[in-house]
Amino acid sequence: MTQARLIYLPLGGAGEVGMNAYVYGYGPEGKERLILVDCGVTFGDMDGAPGVDLILPDLTWLIERASRLEAIFISHAHEDHIGALPWLWPRLKAPVHARRFTAHIARMKFEEAGLPREAIRTVEPRPATVEAGPFRVGFLPVAHSLPECAALVIDTPAGRILHTADFKLDPTPGIGDPWEPEAWAAAAREVPGGIRALVCDSTNVMVEHPGRSEISIAPALERLIASRSGLVMATTFASNVARLKTLADAAAATGRTVCLLGRAMKRMVTAAMETGLLRDFPRTVSPEEAGAIPRRNLLLLATGSQGERRAAVAQFSRGKYLGLSLAEGDLVLFSSKTIPGNERDVLRLVNAFSEMGVDTIEDAGGDYHISGHANRPDLETVQDLLRPRMIVPMHGEHRHLRAHARLAQSRGYPTEIVTNGMMVDLAGEAPEVVEYIEAGRVYLDGTALVGATDGVIRDRVRMALNGHVLVTLILDEDGLPMGEAWVELMGLPERGRGPAPLAETLEAELSEALARAGSATLESDEKLDEAMRRIVRQITMEEIGKKPEVTVVVSRLVAD
Repeated sequence: MTQARLIYLPLGGAGEVGMNAYVYGYGPEGKERLILVDCGVTFGDMDGAPGVDLILPDLTWLIERASRLEAIFISHAHEDHIGALPWLWPRLKAPVHARRFTAHIARMKFEEAGLPREAIRTVEPRPATVEAGPFRVGFLPVAHSLPECAALVIDTPAGRILHTADFKLDPTPGIGDPWEPEAWAAAAREVPGGIRALVCDSTNVMVEHPGRSEISIAPALERLIASRSGLVMATTFASNVARLKTLADAAAATGRTVCLLGRAMKRMVTAAMETGLLRDFPRTVSPEEAGAIPRRNLLLLATGSQGERRAAVAQFSRGKYLGLSLAEGDLVLFSSKTIPGNERDVLRLVNAFSEMGVDTIEDAGGDYHISGHANRPDLETVQDLLRPRMIVPMHGEHRHLRAHARLAQSRGYPTEIVTNGMMVDLAGEAPEVVEYIEAGRVYLDGTALVGATDGVIRDRVRMALNGHVLVTLILDEDGLPMGEAWVELMGLPERGRGPAPLAETLEAELSEALARAGSATLESDEKLDEAMRRIVRQITMEEIGKKPEVTVVVSRLVAD
């Protein structure tokens, strides 16, 4: 009989921050029953994915095995863990399990997408469990930076896995579940052999000091807001409900009225209220009402802490937003950590506000922001508490995974650096790499899902870098040119090195080439296309030092 495998396969989130999607499987090779933990997104940028709204994990491997997928488990409601669900669930169609707040957010997303709300099932925390084929899964409450997050305790015939998801050791998170070491210790001691594998968040492994509590920043926020005589606008992650409450309470304590700006922020606050997690939130006013309040008595809570171009903060940096604007002496507080890759976008906002005379504070010193992830000493605390048989780092860039693996190894734990597409078997004494699969990404471009190999984003990047030339040719019924070639330039300078405009230079060269072309070329659209492209790229390289994308349109008249 074929020996059963206990596989772990990240399809997103391992070797990067965001786009989390982790597959677990148990059974004979090639016949494993499967579960998916999280189904998240990351966000496009103008450098690598211009015009793209969201980037999703490529779940082709799992979709092809959807008949073996028992269930989907969502650890918490951050977009990098839940955002891809409405786009990819129709191709998986497995029941989705989550805690109350996360399930509420998931149902809202499904309702917007026209998907069945009943596919989302609310699960109570441990000791409640969900049976999914050979798996039994319980939700272990953890502190993070939004309410009702959970690590997953995954029981299999080969032993227990603890998948931490995102977590921090915070005994007083303000809103959400506190760190309860006894509950974690119980998860390790209640099964023979303890924890077989700890699959663990790596985000803050390089931070050497222990993490701090969310409530520790409340006094500093209150002092800062009280010290300002103008309008104060604070921005943070819309999902960080505890931070929004801390900021709103600080505003109320200093005589300011709160105005929420941004759809995502309003939705999260509403969801937290509807699920009973957020109580006693200070009174808020609409943007119209805010306009009549003295600036010294107003706090704006706005989306856009990562420099997102369409978010409220970015719109303020360009002028007005919903009739409100900032003025000299006002303050913009970034009560958040800038995610790697977003530094330039945030700096663009800071400079724009500086030109307006608006002060900004970015929280480099940690006075006004607490991370939602466990630091290195916190990871060591969890290791000492659980004493797993092996550790698999996850959730982080490669440097984070590598540092976490080194930490685990230095403390005597078998480990492996497992990145997207690496399948490991956890049934032995150490993680064993058994297979590699394609683990790419899918782009949400408008409302269409575009594969990484479809060429759409590649062509867009090329056009962004090199510009585009459209060449139009008209041939008569005998296949002979009618007039000269016609050229349109997009994203290219009007003039190059020569005395004539670039378009005129190209038209002259193309028309001359047409006049010389033999019948074999003129009769073949393919050969005409190739010849025109070659000439355009040669001339533009000489004139402006670039080889643009070229489209050749050949129109042939047909005799009556």
